[in-house]
Amino acid sequence: MIELPTILRRLRCSTLMNLNAAAKNLIRLSRAQRKANIPLKEEGWVCEMEKKGQFAMRPWGLRSRFNSVLALFLALIIVLAVFLTTKDDGRPDIPMPVFESSAVTCDLFSGRWVYDNSTYPLYLEKGCKFMSDQSACEKFGRTNLKYQNWRWQPHGCDLPRFNATRLLERLRDKRMAFVGDSLNRNQWISMICLLGASIPDPSKTMETNGSRMSFRVKEFNATVDFYWSPLLVESNSDDPVHHQIPDRTVRAQSIEKHARHWTDADILVFNSYLWRRDTMRVLWGSFEDKDGIYKEIEAHRAYELALKTWSEWLEFHVDHRRTQMFFMSMSPTHFWGEEWGIPSDQNCYNETEPITKDGYWGRGSDGEIMRIAEATIEGLRDRGVSVQILNITQLSEYRKDGHPSIYRKHWEPLTKEQLENPTSFADCIHWCLPGVPDVWNELLYAYIFSR
Repeated sequence: MIELPTILRRLRCSTLMNLNAAAKNLIRLSRAQRKANIPLKEEGWVCEMEKKGQFAMRPWGLRSRFNSVLALFLALIIVLAVFLTTKDDGRPDIPMPVFESSAVTCDLFSGRWVYDNSTYPLYLEKGCKFMSDQSACEKFGRTNLKYQNWRWQPHGCDLPRFNATRLLERLRDKRMAFVGDSLNRNQWISMICLLGASIPDPSKTMETNGSRMSFRVKEFNATVDFYWSPLLVESNSDDPVHHQIPDRTVRAQSIEKHARHWTDADILVFNSYLWRRDTMRVLWGSFEDKDGIYKEIEAHRAYELALKTWSEWLEFHVDHRRTQMFFMSMSPTHFWGEEWGIPSDQNCYNETEPITKDGYWGRGSDGEIMRIAEATIEGLRDRGVSVQILNITQLSEYRKDGHPSIYRKHWEPLTKEQLENPTSFADCIHWCLPGVPDVWNELLYAYIFSR
């Protein structure tokens, strides 16, 4: 944690006041005025830098002693708030959402993983009709299945149990849409496995149409979609199959091509974190226009531009009274073994236990990207549009054991060199199912019913 003097040096002048000296000055001034029978004028304090580099208070007039004391009290609150919330480990200062249940307010995102092989997993991999080969770790040879049995336990309360029938009743004659990249698809697969576990096969169907995949439950006339839009705005990665492009380009001001497919959904779940690079090409114009203007800019700035376009679409085109909207925070990676105490050339391959160090944070989680998302969503809130951040980053950071590693379908034949060194092709980004994304959906479920 950053030391208090360091924090104080970073704050504005108004919060760098010597509060004890200020209070003493106030008392002395008030006594002097009473002795001299001088009426209290409009007075305040100005902050000046002394020759020795110390901050001091100079009277310029106070409306009353009460106002001055109130101002000093507020300054103290600001200092304490910054001291308690500032971090030096790269984590963004995203306010943790809380879940209100009965008379208890609980932060569902702060807790620990508890091994529970009596109630978890919530479904079986083989029992999920629409399981993805990217997440079917048991099918592709993983024998240690403990990753399926970990339950997220918030501090001070219990995570509401996922009830598929209750959620399907909420979705009766409605549509839920997951919009984003392959990690959002990972979460969508988890959701349809959770829902499908209680539905007989004849009642559930899957349909794919371009970038949109639709899971339908006939009995409830409920639809749960995934829409492939990895950068939210239009990009050269929009093909749901052929999107592995080294030089990504975005049309940062163009979203209608995608948004018209999800705008009318009743529940929207967004993510977008394929921005883990230094720079990104931005196009002003269309991909078909030879006169379009391309510019390579810093990736965080490109992300900011894209989220501005996304937020404006939500503000003007989505029915805020009807639609619940959520934004998933960043899903962490586990590529650098030295971060949890194994050799630096190792990664999530062969990991079978969660990280137990409280507050562990890997360098794969880009705090600046998350801060940009938070600021955009706060701006929407100021304009009357509610989007709930589900802060799944920290709880997922602990789960180095939950990735597919080598136990998934490989779309290209593996080389001899890869086979000799499994860490070289281990997938430490996505997640096995059943597994971590099931907890993301339990959290989503809790927030859907908190409204």
